[in-house]
Amino acid sequence: DKTVSLRKDLSEMHEWITQAEEEYLERDFEYKTPGELQKAVEELKRAKEEAMQKEVKVKLITDSVNNFIAKAPPAAHEALKKELDVLITSYQRLCSRLNGKCKTLEEVWACWRELLSYLDAENKWLNEIELKLKATENIQGGAEEISESLDSLERLMRHSEDNRNQIRELAQTLTDGGILDELINEKLEKFNTRWEELQQEAVRRQKTLEQSIQSAQETDKTLRLIQESLAVIDKQLTAYIADRVDAAQVPQEAQ
Repeated sequence: DKTVSLRKDLSEMHEWITQAEEEYLERDFEYKTPGELQKAVEELKRAKEEAMQKEVKVKLITDSVNNFIAKAPPAAHEALKKELDVLITSYQRLCSRLNGKCKTLEEVWACWRELLSYLDAENKWLNEIELKLKATENIQGGAEEISESLDSLERLMRHSEDNRNQIRELAQTLTDGGILDELINEKLEKFNTRWEELQQEAVRRQKTLEQSIQSAQETDKTLRLIQESLAVIDKQLTAYIADRVDAAQVPQEAQ
């Protein structure tokens, strides 16, 4: 009987839709690791593609039912047409929900990857600060050399807050949704602790270098005054020698 065959096709399709809803849309998902999140994205992509492929079958069933209704007595129309309408509505709703959830999870995955890229960029900058601090730890030289090191450190510290703001926003977005919250909190705590420590150390080093510059400038000034004084004395003594003046005649200079 054609009606029985059509109802069987309708029933099988309904069962597939129900199973897909239970498998991908009704379950509560928890994403505690990047692997779990990535796996969920891939599964939903496959489910979305499978649902799209079922469109051919839904169209065949629709055509078969409509062809049957066109030829069958009116008594058989209503129930079969109702079942077809329910199937089409359920199928379209499933596709819409799968597309929506797949898009959301893809955005979440992209958000996670973006967070990692910002963290990587900021950690590279922190590595540069760490190297710069080590390089200026026991710096030797005059005021000019120390000043160049200070300028170099200050240029490095003039770093935009944009990346750090992005990290906060992306992390908040993910953890608000309960996604990778433990991992993200752990990464952020480690990053923020390192950031604060290096910032504080950089401020201390800047003050130390400023004091070193001041000390070096004072030393340079003292040495210059001594050199000027020695030059005057040397000139005076040279003149005495040229004039054959002996020490007895100039007791103060001789002393």
